[in-house]
This record gives sequence, C-alpha cells and structure tokens, in this order.
Amino acid sequence: MDNEVSITPATPPRSRALATEAVHAGRDDLASLGLHAPPLDLSTTYPSYDSRGEAERIDTFATTGARLDGPPVYARLDNPTTARFETALARLEGTDSAVAFASGMAALTAVLLARASMGLRHVVAVRPLYGCSDHLLGAGLLGTEVTWTDPAGISDAIRPDTGLVMVETPANPTLAEVDIRAVAHSCGTVPLLVDNTFATPVLQRPAEHGARIVLHSATKYLGGHGDVMGGVVACDEEFAARLRQVRFATGGVLHPLAGYLLLRGLSTLPVRIRAASASAAELSRRLTADPRISRVHYPELGGAMVSFEVYGDPHRVIAGVRLITPAVSLGSVDSLIQHPASISHRIVDEGDRQASGVGDRLLRMSVGLEDVEDLWADLCQALSDGPAQPMRRVRSAEPEWPERLKSSERSKSSEPSSAGR
Repeated sequence: MDNEVSITPATPPRSRALATEAVHAGRDDLASLGLHAPPLDLSTTYPSYDSRGEAERIDTFATTGARLDGPPVYARLDNPTTARFETALARLEGTDSAVAFASGMAALTAVLLARASMGLRHVVAVRPLYGCSDHLLGAGLLGTEVTWTDPAGISDAIRPDTGLVMVETPANPTLAEVDIRAVAHSCGTVPLLVDNTFATPVLQRPAEHGARIVLHSATKYLGGHGDVMGGVVACDEEFAARLRQVRFATGGVLHPLAGYLLLRGLSTLPVRIRAASASAAELSRRLTADPRISRVHYPELGGAMVSFEVYGDPHRVIAGVRLITPAVSLGSVDSLIQHPASISHRIVDEGDRQASGVGDRLLRMSVGLEDVEDLWADLCQALSDGPAQPMRRVRSAEPEWPERLKSSERSKSSEPSSAGR
C-alpha cells in the first residue's frame, strides 16, 4: 500500500522539459513500488500501535507544519494521493512546495488567514480579480482590509500591516495583463500573490518573476474536464508549513479522489493548453474582424480564454449558442461562455465592476478542444440577432502565438519560461 505522504524518488530527476514534468512529476516512485498508475488512498484514518510516537509526530506537525515522516495519521492532516498532486504542481510552478485545498476560494482563504495570524491583515490588490476573490477581500468576512490600486500605485499603498499584494494575470474576465516582475519589485518585502489560474504554468510561472505565492483554482485547467473541484497554493516551504496548519485547523482539505483526478489532469495540461490556445487565437482574430463585435480582449501571453464586447444584447448570445455551453467556470475540454456582469462578477459593486473594465456587454469564452470551425459557426449564429456596427479595432489577435507556445514547450522546467514574456 502506498502509505508514505512524502513522495521522493530514489534518484532525483535531472532537469526536464515542462511536458515531461507534467507526465512524470508526482509519479517518479511508482516503478519502484511495482505500480504504473498512482494509487488512490481513500482512508480517513490510519492504524498505529505506537501512541507515544504518534503523539510526538502530531506535536511536531503542530509546531512546524512540516509533512510527517512515515505513514499518515488522519486525512485532515495529509493524504498520500493529494500529496502526489501537490508535489507535481510545485515542480511545474518551480516552487519548493504546494498545498492543496477543497477549492480555489478555500486556498485564498487559507492564505489570508495565514497572513492575518501574523498581524498582517491589510491587502493591496489590483482589479479586476475573480468576483468572489474581490468579494472576499472587500467584504471583511475574514477581518481583512483591502486597498484597491493600479499596478503603478502598489508601492504607495503598502503599509506596515500589509501582508499581501494580490494580482490576477491574465485577469478574469478582461484578460488584462500586468508585468509580474515589475509588480514584485514594487512589493518590496511584502509577498506578491499571483492568481495563475488562466495562464497555468504552461504559459507563465510567476515564481520565476518574483512572485512568492502562486494561486490556482484547480477546478479549471489543472483538472481540465469539468468534473473536479479544488484549489492549490504553490510557494516556499516556510509558508507551505503555515498553510498546512491552517488547513488542518479549518478543515478545507482536498478529497483524495479530487487529488487523483487533478494529478491525472496535469499529465495532459500542456497538450490541452496548446490545442485550445490555437483555437482561441483564431477565434480572437475572426471576432476582431466581425462588425457585430465592438472590442476583443485576448492577452499577449496567449491562452485559451477570449473576452469580447458585443454591440447587441449579450443575453441573446448566451441564449443562442448550441454547441458552446452557457455555463460558469472555465478550463474544461468543452467550450463555455458566460456573461460576467450577471454571473462571475455580479457580486462586485457595479461601479467598481465597470471601472475595472467589466462592462454590461462583455462576454467571456473559455475555448475548449472542439474544432475551431464548429465553434465559429456556433458563435456566428448566436451573434446573428445582434446589430452590425462599424468596428472599433483595439488590437489584432496574434495567429503566430501557437508557434511561440510550441517553442516554450521545449524549455526546461528549471529555466525561466519564455512563454511568460
């Protein structure tokens, strides 16, 4: 039985390309165990006949937050299957450690609680963020206080009690991008948290550009199939230890079956991102040339997300799609479309939402793995009821981008990623 929480291969692997790492990280010890597929450990508790030794191990965890040596104790403390996913994600992001949670919001909550426990309750943040992240920061539910600013104002907004600077790039749902390295420099000694959900480590690894905390809603691209919920924080081991203590105390643990599915999802992540991104770049190009569209948002980084503003009624577009699924979330193998002002960002004050670029005519599309011609045909018929207007070009799409991604796949996981520049 695979009952060791710490996943350490007998011989540490040499530097490997990202695509190789995605397939093998978290699985390096399987052959030595006589296994091919990762085991799924569903135990909630584990037997131990050495109660004194068990007490010492629990005391050690309570003091340090470090993963326990030896077999697990209790599923709320740690789980072998989940640990494999954490090991793999940390390797993909290029960090010491990663800590998984029941959802992306549970992961963000743990980060805020960990910093607040040190007396650092103030957060500096740049809009737009995911609507629920915006709400959690601003509503005071965790006793936090937030100062909203633009990237240029970060250094002036930092106070002695600032525990965190948070950005999302590309941002949800406008796909606005920030210069991570420049923002990290503005943070000084305050940790920068980058929500990397949209980009994934395939397109950028924020830790290589100065971010100290990398957040993912693992529900999205890391899982990739719309059938698992989870969140994960990649960071150094010192902060990971504190996050494990918060996770144990609050109970926001990732179910082992979810950990198993997320680990499996990572193995195809580079392939899925490359294929969906090629279609997204092409759809962005066609939407830019469509007279029914007033503005297209597509990041220079590339990726599988496209946002666009329509001249007509966005709700008619949502009601008109047949192949594309009108639903919340993103990152699945099938394409999804939603109206942020009504759904993902409805919880954000209207004035703040509008000021951050989330207008009433904006639609957000998560491009999946369908044929691009079929997706375009579905979009065209859904847009057909909207009035045509003179096009206001913002910038053209970048059809060359898939070549850039193809090149980035050849970079080694230990080297700076060219895809993030």
